[in-house]
Amino acid sequence: MERNGSVSLRPWTMEDKEDLARLCNGVDRSYVRNSLPFPYTEKDAEWWIGMTLDRDGKDGVFRAVCLDGKVVGNISVEQGTDVYRCGAEIGYMLDRGVWSRGIMTEAAGLICKEAWRLLDILRITGRVYEPNKASRRVLEKNGFELEGLLKQAVDKNGNIYNLCIYGKVKP
Repeated sequence: MERNGSVSLRPWTMEDKEDLARLCNGVDRSYVRNSLPFPYTEKDAEWWIGMTLDRDGKDGVFRAVCLDGKVVGNISVEQGTDVYRCGAEIGYMLDRGVWSRGIMTEAAGLICKEAWRLLDILRITGRVYEPNKASRRVLEKNGFELEGLLKQAVDKNGNIYNLCIYGKVKP
């Protein structure tokens, strides 16, 4: 499907709390962590945005994914701590109404470039439940390699999934 629009990333602002709450309440929860509140309130959005404002560029890069200036997704790269500080984890979600248009693939490429520039990291890891083929393709199209499979590692709503570990090292 063709996109018809321009993809951009921008830092979150408190003015985005309604958009963030709408996005998080509408996201397909099949493959997201249970720690994402539901219902997702504006208070939850205020907490998230406040956290991103405190940490952005220090130990993470947190961006709104926009299509023609409208928020359609969330993407972040968060640096590890202690002995894992040389790596970071990528995470993302996209509004169902704009799936299959290459938006998240482009956004992932953009945020990786920002993360390499802003954070003192050597690698970015993506953890994806095995049946989530769309998310796996986002990483693969951005040069992430499947580095391992943790068998029966995820229990999501009574469904047991293998966890795919993808990695990309700094160019």
